[in-house]
Amino acid sequence: MSSSRLEPFIDGNFVKTNDLTTDLYSPVTLKPYAQMVEPSAQLVSLAVQSAQAAFLYNRRSTLAQRVDWLNAAAKGLELALPELIDALIHDIGKPKKASSFEANRSAAFLKATAAEALTLRGETIPVDATPNGAGKMGFTKRHPYGVIAGITPFNAPINLLVQKVAPAIIAGNAIVVKPHPAAQRISLRVAEIFYKAGVPKGLFNVLTGDKFPAQELVANPLVMAVTFTGGTIAGDALARAAGAKKFLAELGSNAANIVLADANIKDAAKKIASASFEASGQQCISAQRIIVEASVFEEFLADFVAAAQSLKVGDPYEDATDVGPMVSAGTADRVMKMIQDAKDRHLQIALEPTRHDCVVSPGIVVNPTPESSIWRDEVFGPLVCVSVAKDADEALKMANDSEFGLQGALFTQSLKMAMKFSDEFEVGSLWVNEASRFRLDMYPFGGSKRSGFGREGIRYAIEELSQVRFTGISF
Repeated sequence: MSSSRLEPFIDGNFVKTNDLTTDLYSPVTLKPYAQMVEPSAQLVSLAVQSAQAAFLYNRRSTLAQRVDWLNAAAKGLELALPELIDALIHDIGKPKKASSFEANRSAAFLKATAAEALTLRGETIPVDATPNGAGKMGFTKRHPYGVIAGITPFNAPINLLVQKVAPAIIAGNAIVVKPHPAAQRISLRVAEIFYKAGVPKGLFNVLTGDKFPAQELVANPLVMAVTFTGGTIAGDALARAAGAKKFLAELGSNAANIVLADANIKDAAKKIASASFEASGQQCISAQRIIVEASVFEEFLADFVAAAQSLKVGDPYEDATDVGPMVSAGTADRVMKMIQDAKDRHLQIALEPTRHDCVVSPGIVVNPTPESSIWRDEVFGPLVCVSVAKDADEALKMANDSEFGLQGALFTQSLKMAMKFSDEFEVGSLWVNEASRFRLDMYPFGGSKRSGFGREGIRYAIEELSQVRFTGISF
């Protein structure tokens, strides 16, 4: 991918426009690599109209045909893997091994979605369970919404893109995506790959730009449903702009990882360090608040600091690098301000982060106050806090002391405790003896409280992006 002017991809073409542009900078080179078009309201409308026309034209496509489209697109992604991996490193600073994992996972997700679609079923309804239902039958089928709006973040620009596009298309919809600016060059390339693989024009359009086109897109009356991944404040604004329509949202988090006294401490420290600092902590389920039972607190903290220090920080192009640059200088500034806030509050710093350009090394704060930013807010960076709890009950209470509840983690050898936390930990999903950043594509994934609503995961996303229709027949 070369430096270029990033134009919207609509109806199978890059649309030439005289609209204003914004320079995009690589967090690796610190130099501009592309000019992003800020589209007008008319261009946003054009993208939606194209998607609506494509939906109507292809609405009678068979499931077998849609499965073929996704499998062909998966092959297209696989052929483009070296190019896409390089773009992930350059555009967002994701280290090479993490970029390789994401690109390969994205192609696998398309294949898995195609396979899952073949197992979906409707159901018959026993309408004769009531007297006036005698001589009648009823059944359900899933139907598409029509045009879906997808708003995607920068941190997994291929994977979180296909997590929306594949379920939308397999369910029979068309989708218009507005990615985060840092994800746009990659998203445009993926859309082009889909089109060249045989996905009909207009079924997958991509808009460039920042906040304005996102709000215009979700508010368009032809858009019947919205799927969004991003911050809670942005989600609130988009939900207001969208109005009364289906809104699937994966929002903010400050994931709690709990370590009880009976846990394998070294294993927990290693897994949580990876979940805290790899990808520079820039994932919604990156470990942020680590709560440790008092009797093993000092042992865990020592092992955790050692595990964090063992991670390789630096050049994202090197195979061994675990922690590369943050996505921008502004995000690095924000993390360094949070560590300064911790210092100003006279908190213990077990591992102080350092900064070089956009690269911020791991940072660990001990026992933050409940009102401190690192406890309350979403860091979205390589900075975590480790807090002591006197017992499991206090650990659970501390973990639930948050407006967020996306995915949490518990380390214990007790089945009783695993089931207790399964019932009482206020999160959308919980892993026991895996850290909070562990995720697989087949289970329902989404938040509780201010972390969102609705569920992703292959089958669950297909269901969210389609609607049940009942048909009753009287004989």
